Amino acid sequence: MKKVAFIGTGNMGAALVKAACKSLGGEQVAITDHAMDKAEALAQATGSQAYPSNLETAKAAEYVFLCVKPHLIRGVLEELTPVLEGKVVVSIAAGVLTADLRIWAGERVPILRLMPNTPCAIGKGMTALVAGPNATEEHLAAVETILAQSGRVERINENLIDAFGAVAGCGPAFVYPYIEALADGGVTMGLSRPQAINCAAQMVLGAAAMVLETGEHPGKLKDDVCSPGGSTIVGVAELERHGLRAAAIDAVIAACKKSAELGK
Repeated sequence: MKKVAFIGTGNMGAALVKAACKSLGGEQVAITDHAMDKAEALAQATGSQAYPSNLETAKAAEYVFLCVKPHLIRGVLEELTPVLEGKVVVSIAAGVLTADLRIWAGERVPILRLMPNTPCAIGKGMTALVAGPNATEEHLAAVETILAQSGRVERINENLIDAFGAVAGCGPAFVYPYIEALADGGVTMGLSRPQAINCAAQMVLGAAAMVLETGEHPGKLKDDVCSPGGSTIVGVAELERHGLRAAAIDAVIAACKKSAELGK
């Protein structure tokens, strides 16, 4: 019996597979996907084992991670019901409540929800973990162990998961265009494209690390960089003039609302 199974190996599912294989070893991980060539390639890369069907994959493990689109999850769970006795179901489907998952999986099946992000694949992720029906401390701790090499895992209440996902799950896609735009500015002023991208990406990495490692408020850290009458405060004023904060806030609100709609 393997420790964990992953049904669905798209971008997010593959990121979690890679993290689990680093945490547990590939021999403890079973995977499947509707595109078997994708699952087989991932299995070869990670040392996990690909199975030809959802049922066989779920049957092979203790913890079953459902990494499929929200509109597909009910059908997948109903298909798996005959083999879920004694297993733990972990869903990453945005907007799908644990109460609904319990109905589809069975009243006695422990249910948990995750909201991960793609940096989990390189150990720099941010994942929300929700305890659903029948979930115990043992189950929560086991999932934290499975994801130990994925980055940070934070337990939250389910009513906050869409907000969390809008920031941490969708957030990388909000940050990448910003990095690209900073690099465009660097290229405009004479840097080569590789230099500009490396400079911008490393700067964002370092700035994020400063927030996490110092515990300082981002506003305080921003003020520390802005000398009176200097170049940085002029740049900050331009960002404010073009609505950077408002755009970021609106992006999170829109993504949060859409996540809630996906589960309906």
